[in-house]
Amino acid sequence: MRRSGQGLNHQLQEAARKKLWALENDDKDVCGLFKELSARLVCIQAQEDRFLLSFKTIEEIWKFSTYLALGYVACCLEHLLFTPAYWLNCALVEDTEITVTIDEDHMATMYLGLLLQEGNFFARAALDVLTEEEDEDLKLYKSELVHVKDVGHEAKWEGTSLSTDQRGLVPVTTIEPLPHPFYQWFLKNYPMSCGISNQINGSDSLQIGQGRYRATEDHRGRGWDELSFCKGDIIEVQGFLIPGLPWFIGKSTASGITGFVQTKCVQPETNEQIRKSPVFFSEQEAASFLQVPCNGSETHYRSLLSELAQTDIASVYRLDPVVQDLKDGWTFEGWGRQVANSLATPSDSEMSTPDGESSSSPLESLLLPEPEDLDDPKFFIDLNAGHMEDSDVFDPILTFLNQDGYVAHFQGLYDISFSFLNSTFYGFSNEEELVLYLEASRNWAKKGHLAWAHIRICFLLGRLCVKRAKFSQARVYFEEAMSAMDKGFEDLPLLTSLYTNLAAIYLKQKMKQKFLSVIGKVAALVAGLPGHCFSSENELEVMMYILREAIAAANTALEVRASFLLVRLFLQLGKYDEVLPFAERLQFLCASVSSQGSRALSLGTMPILSYLYEKKCLPHIALASARLYSPSGITVALSPIWRAGFILTNASKLLKVQERGCNVPAVACYYLNCALAFSREKRVVSTERAVCAVLAKMYLKHGMVQAAVHYSNRAVALGKTMGEEEAFESSLSLGWMYALNGQPEKASEIMLCLLHSLRQTDSVTQDGVVHNLLAIALKEEGQVQESAKNYLWALNKARETGNRRNQAIALCNFGCLALSCGAHHLAECYFLQAVRLYFELEGGDDAQMELVQVLLWLAQSLVERHKSEEGKLFYELALAIALMSRNMMSQLHAVESLCHFHSKVLPNPGTCIVYHEHQVSLAQQLQDREMEGRILQVLGQLYQSLHTTRSLRRALDCTKQSLRIFIDLGETVKTAQTWLQAGRLYYQLEEDELVEMYLQAAIQTALKPGELHLAMSLYEEAGDVFFNGIQNRQRAVEYYRGGAIPLARKLKATQTELRVFHKLTELQTELQNYEKALEFATLAVRLSVDV
Repeated sequence: MRRSGQGLNHQLQEAARKKLWALENDDKDVCGLFKELSARLVCIQAQEDRFLLSFKTIEEIWKFSTYLALGYVACCLEHLLFTPAYWLNCALVEDTEITVTIDEDHMATMYLGLLLQEGNFFARAALDVLTEEEDEDLKLYKSELVHVKDVGHEAKWEGTSLSTDQRGLVPVTTIEPLPHPFYQWFLKNYPMSCGISNQINGSDSLQIGQGRYRATEDHRGRGWDELSFCKGDIIEVQGFLIPGLPWFIGKSTASGITGFVQTKCVQPETNEQIRKSPVFFSEQEAASFLQVPCNGSETHYRSLLSELAQTDIASVYRLDPVVQDLKDGWTFEGWGRQVANSLATPSDSEMSTPDGESSSSPLESLLLPEPEDLDDPKFFIDLNAGHMEDSDVFDPILTFLNQDGYVAHFQGLYDISFSFLNSTFYGFSNEEELVLYLEASRNWAKKGHLAWAHIRICFLLGRLCVKRAKFSQARVYFEEAMSAMDKGFEDLPLLTSLYTNLAAIYLKQKMKQKFLSVIGKVAALVAGLPGHCFSSENELEVMMYILREAIAAANTALEVRASFLLVRLFLQLGKYDEVLPFAERLQFLCASVSSQGSRALSLGTMPILSYLYEKKCLPHIALASARLYSPSGITVALSPIWRAGFILTNASKLLKVQERGCNVPAVACYYLNCALAFSREKRVVSTERAVCAVLAKMYLKHGMVQAAVHYSNRAVALGKTMGEEEAFESSLSLGWMYALNGQPEKASEIMLCLLHSLRQTDSVTQDGVVHNLLAIALKEEGQVQESAKNYLWALNKARETGNRRNQAIALCNFGCLALSCGAHHLAECYFLQAVRLYFELEGGDDAQMELVQVLLWLAQSLVERHKSEEGKLFYELALAIALMSRNMMSQLHAVESLCHFHSKVLPNPGTCIVYHEHQVSLAQQLQDREMEGRILQVLGQLYQSLHTTRSLRRALDCTKQSLRIFIDLGETVKTAQTWLQAGRLYYQLEEDELVEMYLQAAIQTALKPGELHLAMSLYEEAGDVFFNGIQNRQRAVEYYRGGAIPLARKLKATQTELRVFHKLTELQTELQNYEKALEFATLAVRLSVDV
């Protein structure tokens, strides 16, 4: 579909449908794609634009439905169905999207069937289930979550309430399975020892509250942490007020005091305060969320683009392009080949962290902003017995920790990496010494009534106990800190860490009542305050519980916040294998909200997902995720440079064989153009020039020279602003582009300017390069003598520097010049000298490709001089070198030349068949279906010419293979002709029952789309099968008289009609049907007179 709203793109639809037809017979790629998408391909129904898929597990349905909702399936199908020509058309790419739908009813039925088959899932009570006291049935309330198991009873299953942990039988008709497979997976894989608290309520509103609220009743706080207020007081929300949570953090405008506020006691001050679009994250959270560990930073990808833009055009000569095929990649042999492997990203072992170790990724900056040039105070730990009794020794640490409220130096005390162990204290040999020192400090803080120091020291001691898994002791310290606190909201990171660490320990030690007494306030602190600072891995269990509560209450807003915090914590811990389902769920929820017409603040989950998919070796999905990422207006968001670099890196893994010679996949074209626009906007000239050079290279590789010239022109203009070297290289590339584009005058002009600029330098190699390119341009202008002079200059310069490869190229170009003048003998001398030099070189892919090309030119020249045996020798030598270097394009050129040689120059059907068989193999490896079908057609004709039963069978096999290909490609004419050829072969094999079927299939193929001229020709050719044969010759009459003649009359094809009458006359005469022969002869005479 067109995104511009202009409906369907029928031309592109037909192209995609043809590709689908081709994939019906060869569905290996499609099976691999859907396997990556967690689905199993049953079949392709191309005519109906449909794939039939199956799923064997709940997880497969969950994964696929998630990928579908996130847009990955559509993106992956674009990779599969569209050709490079599509990707190189940026306007078309921007305006096109594939719409993928599924049969929701069938999917729901399959999901339910798998749940019932498994017999173990989570459901929600559809209505109240009341029971007697002694009844085995489980008492449930509507919407209550229950875990059910199949116990062999038809009407009732065993159920366990997630709220009360009670077990009993549940009528099957009273429950409904949870609709999202993610919920099933999460609740099974993360069971909790503590039941659902029921403190959190569901909410239909996605709007998270911010700003000012008005109290609807008087309230007196029950503790120091609860805010007291009167009805009508204005309370400012600190962070977020999440609907359904019992508490939020508020500040009274009357008293200036901050504390917990019950959500039920307030309402928005004004109706205008309610936003039209929900806000789930602060701008700071959304910005810092993109600071993720990625396989390649933006700097890395800028370097990658610079490397891809590099070219050896300033040091290596170029072969004359006139006799080359641009699409075969011979024109930019050395451009970027040195970085062919640079698209590979750092290995997982380099990027990941060891199990059990916390990651040192930049995600720590999510928690608290790291102050610039911060000089943390350090305290020496002295455990000397005499000093332990001296309060003055502890004054520095107590003074530091007793500061009111939060200060930047405390960041190391709260972060998850225990950085305070090294940043704040030194002089201790083990943690036991640090604990003794902190114990002594704690005692002095209590004696001195230093409340803040006492609280913070207890917190540090608790953290050290948690680190050593001494949870009971840690709980004592944390509870002591909480009991000593009376103004904790002045240091919110400390208050939040204390609450969450206590909740985590209560949950771990199954202290249900204590846990339930704090979880409401913990949820308000963790989910309601942006930028929460995680201090322990144990907080994972608390976050899992909050997410569980959100699912139980069907509270979407809280589920989004909980998923967001879980993703942050998993990434911070370096648990990349575990984070993926939660990151996908977070993106799914954000996408669902956006699809409802809301414009919620964008969260950059896609780059994180792209990184995780890349680590899991899911290249199609990684590429789709990166393509769907839209760099936002957030200042620290990953830019289009990162996106283009990531797509370049991952798209290269999906390249087909025929595209691997080009280091820049066509799918990256649109994103490179976005990167180009971004670089121009930010005035990053070096990157802008690099992207222009890469785009020029891409377009040239695909034969779009005009577009390559356009980007080369831009690269020249940018190069001139950077320096002489960049300007020289860009100008050389532009001149070369003009030569390739058939504009030798402009190429000559550029080269003459460059020669003038080189007069003041002593660069021999560059001088030779310019003379070589100038000679190529002059040759195209018809200035043979001037061209020869410049080739001689280039050759002498190469000899002066001792560069054998450049000498060989100059000699080759001399040979091409001689050939263009008809001097074959002279050309062969130059080619032979070049071949000797190439054999003296150590090798290299580029030199091997050039050598193959020179040998082919040499062989062609010898053949034209009727030295066929010598020519054959050099053709075979070219193929041998191409085979040795494993370069398929070189092999293809050599094999094509040998096929022509053995079919036209020295005909040898047997040898020709051998080379055509290899040609078919190459076409299959290159995945060029059109070439494969064409060669198979020729191969079938070669086998047919041998006239043996075995060869005819082989010819029939080749013809049927080509027939399948032409049908897949939608080639009507070729398909009809191939049906006819198969009918001829069956006639020669005397399998009469199949002859008619194939001949009729050929005719119907033409008649169906209304190709009447083709049908007329096929009727005649079908009759010729019998007319030229020896058996059943009379059957030719029905094709001639019943088909060819009526169509010829309708189309007024008099010559065809006359020719068919002559054939009918001859046929009836030979069959001794003289009366009919006379009739047809009379008709032929009358027609001749009319003509």
